[in-house]
Amino acid sequence: MKKIFFVLLLISASSFSQEIALVKYSGGGDWYANPTSLPNLIKYCNANINTTINIKPATVAPGSPDLFSYPFIHMTGHGNVAFSDAEVNNLNNYMISGGFLHIDDNYGMDQYIRKEIKKIFPNNSLVEIPANHIIFQKPYLFSSGLPKIHEHEGKRPQAYGIFIENRLVLLYTFECDLGDGWEDPEVHNDSVVVREKALKMGANIISYIFNN
Repeated sequence: MKKIFFVLLLISASSFSQEIALVKYSGGGDWYANPTSLPNLIKYCNANINTTINIKPATVAPGSPDLFSYPFIHMTGHGNVAFSDAEVNNLNNYMISGGFLHIDDNYGMDQYIRKEIKKIFPNNSLVEIPANHIIFQKPYLFSSGLPKIHEHEGKRPQAYGIFIENRLVLLYTFECDLGDGWEDPEVHNDSVVVREKALKMGANIISYIFNN
């Protein structure tokens, strides 16, 4: 039934305004980091890839039944993340039913979020997503895979995923900081080129969700 509901949500996106949401998680991490990032990504997608997403993203708790109202949910932050058993179960059901979770490490989240992902999917390992995956191909080509937006420890940007029946349901972007690149220009003083690269990659993520 939930799968049918998500199909209806995606079909309706072609003609009606759709909503996406920011995840308000527990554990002490700053889930509210990058406040201008999602609104800017939405504006970019609506202007460039013909989406009709509500300009103001919602906020949703990982254990809420409202989770199933959003085909795309986004997490970011710098610190600790802790999901309860009920939240783990809800997130699992959400993604298995057709939902998509994007986790963007804003630096400092990695050591915590990997353990929480393992709780959600104990039988599925995070795998690095190859550069030839469709999420890096359309509508904008990233021939080398995930772009580098901000430096942290000099490591290459890495995109990891959880796949269920060959469908990418969870995307974890690490050593990249896409969300920083989506923020207002004056927040991080990123160049036009860097911001455009981040926004195009974000648009690819949104396009993947609504077309696969």
